[in-house]
Amino acid sequence: MTTPEEKARERIDCQLNEAGWIVQNRDEINLAANDGIIIREFPLIGGEGFADYMIFVNGKPVGALEAKPEGYPVRSVEVQTDKYTAGLAYDLNPPVTPLPFCYVSTGTETIFWNHLDPQPRSRRVFQFHRPETLAEWIRAATLPEWVKDWSPTGEFYGSDDRPSSLRSRLQNLPPLQSGILYPNQIKAVKNLEQSLREDCPRALIQMATGSGKTIMAIASIYRLIKYAGARRILFLVDRSNLGEQAEKEFANYRTPDDNRKFTELYNVQRLTSSTIGSSTKVVISTIQRLYSMLKGEPEFDPALEEESPYGKEAALPKEPLPVVYSQVIPPEYFDVIIIDECHRSIYSLWRQVLEYFDAYLIGMTATPAKHTFGFFNQNLVMEYGHDEAVADGVNVDFEIYRIRTRITEEGATIEAGDGTMVGIRDRQTRNVRWERPDEPLTYGANELDRAVVAKDQIRTIIRTFRDKLPTEIFPGRRTVPKTLIFAKDDSHAEDIVEIVREEFGKGNDFCRKITYKTTGAKPADLIQAFRNEFNPRIAVSVDMIATGTDIKPIEIVMFMRNVKSRVQFEQMKGRGVRIIDENELKGVTDDATAKTHFVIVDCVGVTETDLADTQPLERKKNISFKTLLEHVALGGTDPDYISSLASRLARLDKQCGDKEREKIAAVSGGEDIRSISHAIVTALDPDEQIEKARHDNGLPADSDPVPEQVHAAADELLKEAVKPLASNPELRNLLIETKKSFEQIIDEVSKDELIIAGHSPEAREKARVLVQSFEQFLETHKDEITALQFFYSRPYGERLSYDDIKALHEAIGAPPRLLTPQRLWAAYKTLGENKVRGASSQRKLADIVSLVRYALHQEDELVPYAEQVQIRFERWMAMQHNLGREFTREQRRWLEMIRDHVAQSLEMTVGDFNLTPFVGVGGLGKAQQVFGTELKTLIDELNGVLVA
Repeated sequence: MTTPEEKARERIDCQLNEAGWIVQNRDEINLAANDGIIIREFPLIGGEGFADYMIFVNGKPVGALEAKPEGYPVRSVEVQTDKYTAGLAYDLNPPVTPLPFCYVSTGTETIFWNHLDPQPRSRRVFQFHRPETLAEWIRAATLPEWVKDWSPTGEFYGSDDRPSSLRSRLQNLPPLQSGILYPNQIKAVKNLEQSLREDCPRALIQMATGSGKTIMAIASIYRLIKYAGARRILFLVDRSNLGEQAEKEFANYRTPDDNRKFTELYNVQRLTSSTIGSSTKVVISTIQRLYSMLKGEPEFDPALEEESPYGKEAALPKEPLPVVYSQVIPPEYFDVIIIDECHRSIYSLWRQVLEYFDAYLIGMTATPAKHTFGFFNQNLVMEYGHDEAVADGVNVDFEIYRIRTRITEEGATIEAGDGTMVGIRDRQTRNVRWERPDEPLTYGANELDRAVVAKDQIRTIIRTFRDKLPTEIFPGRRTVPKTLIFAKDDSHAEDIVEIVREEFGKGNDFCRKITYKTTGAKPADLIQAFRNEFNPRIAVSVDMIATGTDIKPIEIVMFMRNVKSRVQFEQMKGRGVRIIDENELKGVTDDATAKTHFVIVDCVGVTETDLADTQPLERKKNISFKTLLEHVALGGTDPDYISSLASRLARLDKQCGDKEREKIAAVSGGEDIRSISHAIVTALDPDEQIEKARHDNGLPADSDPVPEQVHAAADELLKEAVKPLASNPELRNLLIETKKSFEQIIDEVSKDELIIAGHSPEAREKARVLVQSFEQFLETHKDEITALQFFYSRPYGERLSYDDIKALHEAIGAPPRLLTPQRLWAAYKTLGENKVRGASSQRKLADIVSLVRYALHQEDELVPYAEQVQIRFERWMAMQHNLGREFTREQRRWLEMIRDHVAQSLEMTVGDFNLTPFVGVGGLGKAQQVFGTELKTLIDELNGVLVA
């Protein structure tokens, strides 16, 4: 029978093959078979066992992979994997030691860390990196080589002669040249780079609409490519016109250092096909097209990226899109992904597309929702609201002008009579037929422009707008300011366009509809004309210009539709906030002097409504699965409850294996979860509800039922759909238990706050006893142990030797005390955390010096010995500089190696040059060549300065 670990290895082998690796057993090794070879069960030094997989690139070992069964906590074997990278059984001359690349995988979950990073940290990856990727990372220039290309002084962080990594290069970005950037953009770039230096995988930038997010992003991208060596960056949008807009911004951006255009230095490709150029540095794509490419689809319909996939998400539960490995676009293809207008794109169906990539994710939006903060780990690196933008002159402020009509707020009644005729319009064809009503027809405000079109309501609003425009809205203006009207749907937009033209007495050019259903002209061309030409003066849209689209001359945003989402309203309102040069404004609006503000014309009361964040796909996330099942058991048919129930049933079905499905079928009488979930989704469909209402009430196909009839039909459909659950308590209980066995809640919405942090009284007492024992030992044995004689009688006299400290270490570690530097450090930290620096788990033998000095109250702070040596070294270097004594870069490198040796061994001798790391760079002979006759004097001087 196959064991869980064997199953895991089968999955791992398959994934490795997908990623371009050849997996071999030890008895069939052929390193020439492929650039990337994985060898199973590789022996370790000194008979210490075997590494599950050893990774070879171009014939050289570069890393290790540890396999574990599914469900195993992978981070618990990080230390074990690190040992593999330092314990090769053969002298194979690896390009870097210890081997830099480490993986732990169950075949379902894989983590990776890179020892070339300044602080290696494991992270989840979708799948293993390709051989050519690891080969590229191994070939990377060292930090000194990298920095010298752009740093006039050659200064850099660290002294590493290994290949540099993206994360190490991020530590060495030069100061920002502001160029054309506004102060808010400068702050955003600096904060983002600080987040990247701290290796935060996700960051969120919240900047008011019109405050320069795209230019800020381009400035940051330029620095990431030039100074951090980012190989490829993705600029992700959710519809094509925003991609075109971003492409123009890249083309117009001039770099602050040499004033060259970005596109002259780096290739920027907006995807219009399924091929990415090999020299492309910046890829601009819609998420729809990117997903198509990941699936390997040869063709993609451009019409699918003209409309945002987020603006019209159906309210019914849906499953997130599946993502599979792509050899053409592997997870490491992009180093950084910039997600434009991320408020709507990252926490619903498309999340898996983003999490496929092993890249930094940077979101930009003016209006983040709770889920946006959650996705980006609450890492808000920049917050710049509308009020600040107005104060800085980056945005213009707005005024609200309210138009209220009776029909808008109350609806109306059409009285039946001999002279009364009612038009009935087909929703699809817009053909109208006229009928005489048999009885009075009453409709409410919520039915306007959907079930009922009241032409005079639209006309009254437009006529009032026309008349008040030159007197109250923009007094003294003859030319109609550029106006954007938001309609409820495409049919409503048609009605508005018709009446606007009539009431203003203008032709077709004066007012245009710009929606996804516009034919005869590309929407992008209509937007361009609205932005740059005199006509149209008024544009009517539904969602297309609601977010992201930059049309600076707009001075009026008019709402003839209601909006329930705060995020959507702020985005729509944001179409008017952008500043514009007065000459550019006069070019399209001849009697305008300057854009000092814009006006929201509110015709539906949207500015007086309490707006909520956009709902996630699941409408009742805070309601437990058990409560949802109880709701249907008690006869409840609340659509939000049942929608959430269907969503969770669909997820549960995907988690079930054959065993669980058999149990469920036995209890349910043969019905499976998927069919129940599907029945609920069908019952929630408004079209299904309307059709049933027509059937139940004997209405013809061209007649719409009243809301009461639809509600009754919906209630019946939903009760029938949930009947298998409502009437079967045994099934409900089984589903609850099954779900519990699979799931673990991950809360990304709640933001935590620290209440208290500190050690328990028991821990403090235990630490006190340990410290007391140590200090008593020092007092008792001060005349017996050589090292203690030094501390008591010669605190700053003769130097301590390594052997003295080693003897003291053995004495305090002997029974019954069993004291170690780690335990003592932790105890002192527990008793006085603000006086203790450094983690207790990282203590070295030399740290006994610091512990004894602190215990004897010769030092006020407990500081790692290596840190003290570092401080003394820096002071000594500064003193040499002041004395006019300068060292070459090579000499400084040797001095730093001597410093690090002293920090561990307490002294430096000429013979130590035959030890690691000196012997690896030439040993004593090279040191004598570098320092000449000064070498012996310099060693004595450093010993005197650095050693306690």
